[in-house]
This record gives sequence, C-alpha cells and structure tokens, in this order.
Amino acid sequence: MIVAPSLLAADFTHLADDIAMIGRSRAQWVHCDVMDGVFVPNISFGFPVIKAISRITDLPLDVHLMIVQPERYISEVRDCGAMMMNVHYEACTHLHRTIQAIHSAGMKAGVTLNPSTPVAMLQDVIEDVDMVLLMGVNPGFGGQKFIQHTLRKISELKALIEATGSKALIEIDGGINAVTGAAAAAAGADILVAGNAVFSAPDPLAEIETLAAL
Repeated sequence: MIVAPSLLAADFTHLADDIAMIGRSRAQWVHCDVMDGVFVPNISFGFPVIKAISRITDLPLDVHLMIVQPERYISEVRDCGAMMMNVHYEACTHLHRTIQAIHSAGMKAGVTLNPSTPVAMLQDVIEDVDMVLLMGVNPGFGGQKFIQHTLRKISELKALIEATGSKALIEIDGGINAVTGAAAAAAGADILVAGNAVFSAPDPLAEIETLAAL
C-alpha cells in the first residue's frame, strides 16, 4: 500500500522535522493539501510552502488542490516540483481540458470526488487520469470521521477502471486510520492519505508501517 502522509496535520512549527520523519518511514509520497477558503471553508498553505518542502524531501509530492479554478495554477504547481496535480471534479468546468494541460506541464493528473459526487461522473475521463482520489470526509478540515459509503464507491471505481482499461490508481483521503485503511484496502484502494492518524500517533513511524503493510 502506498502511504501519503498529509502535511495538513503536521506540526508547522517543526515542519522540517516531520518531513524528515516521513523520509525515514515507509511512506512513498507526501500529500500537500492546498485550501483557499472558498471551495472549502478553511485556508491551509500555498505554493511557497510546497516549494520549500520540495527542497527538503526526495519523495514525490502529491498536491491536492481544494480550490476554485485550479487550472489557473498549473504552472505554479509544476514549478513547486509536484509529481501529481490533483483537482476536484466539482471545481473544474472543463475537466478534460484541465487534465490535458496538467499532462502537458509534465505532471501526472489526479481528479478528486467529494462524498456526494457519484463515481459515474468520471466515465468520460477515467482513461485519461493517472489517479482518482475519493474523499472519505467532506473536505476542508482534518480529524473527521470516515464516511462508510466511501467503501462502496471504491468498489464502483475499481469496476469502472477495470471495465475501461484505465491505469488510474485509487487514493482515499479523510478519516483514514488502521481500521478504515484496512477496509479501504480490501475494497481496492491503492493509496492511503493519513493525517491525524500519523501525526497524532504516539509513534508516527509505527503508524505509517501499519498502513503500508495493509
């Protein structure tokens, strides 16, 4: 299982220390949540922080844009060193065009679905994306309880990927811990994003090890 610790839950007064811890762990990606206070009711951090993060880690950066009109910032995300630019279906009027532009910029393209958005909405782009992120909570804040119907959506997404021959990976973000992560893995998830479960754990390295072993 690919584990992508979410820096939204990290200690921003010791961010370099937390990133160094991730580098020593079995985590394979670093998840960066960008929130604008418009698309979601919170503001997190922006491109200068992500660029600084890229200078102190060799792990791929999975940049999740919870913002309106994310297509305006493709070049900025690329210049931050992102491996994956992940945009919300709900925030993109011209999603196919945005996916193409992300690829043209040299990044992998991900699309996120909110809990109320059906998997079927990806029918016409599933073969073009590298990853689909299913939100296990309503986006905007960490520490929320996992929404159980996400497990059904994972199974539906897995079926769509197999039916179309898509190579898209399935990522789950929100409410992930050892228990919900195991259920998501069993349903077909490839990547688990974990914030509070990792950074609030007595032993973050052990928590990442548990998730990576699922």
